[in-house]
Amino acid sequence: MLAAEQGNETTATESASEHCRCELPLDLVHLTRQCQGDAELEDSLLRLFRRQARILTAQLSSPHATSLEAKVDLAHKLRGSALAVGARRVAKAAALVEDSAQSHSTREWSPALAQAIAELESALDEAISEIDRICR
Repeated sequence: MLAAEQGNETTATESASEHCRCELPLDLVHLTRQCQGDAELEDSLLRLFRRQARILTAQLSSPHATSLEAKVDLAHKLRGSALAVGARRVAKAAALVEDSAQSHSTREWSPALAQAIAELESALDEAISEIDRICR
């Protein structure tokens, strides 16, 4: 790969990361569309997502509790749930966890996977804070 291409790739990755941080924790317009304006359904989905996300993230965070294959499955579930409620930043972070876990041929815990999980936890904390604010 040419040095210029590597530089462009790094810049694109950094830009994507920065964009992800600037994104709102929840896309409430998306959620309203998903629920066809039913406020009770929105509230139920957000509460369910909050509960499920905490469980899945706890399982992902444990370096010894599950295999890398299981971590890929957990991250995939979390990504789908996040997309359903409009938590795009959580979904993007979960996709990074999936990619990090899948890219390891050693089948061991890695610093890249740990970093991806930390980013997921950060995105999830923001989404949960927003859900807590909305679902009082």
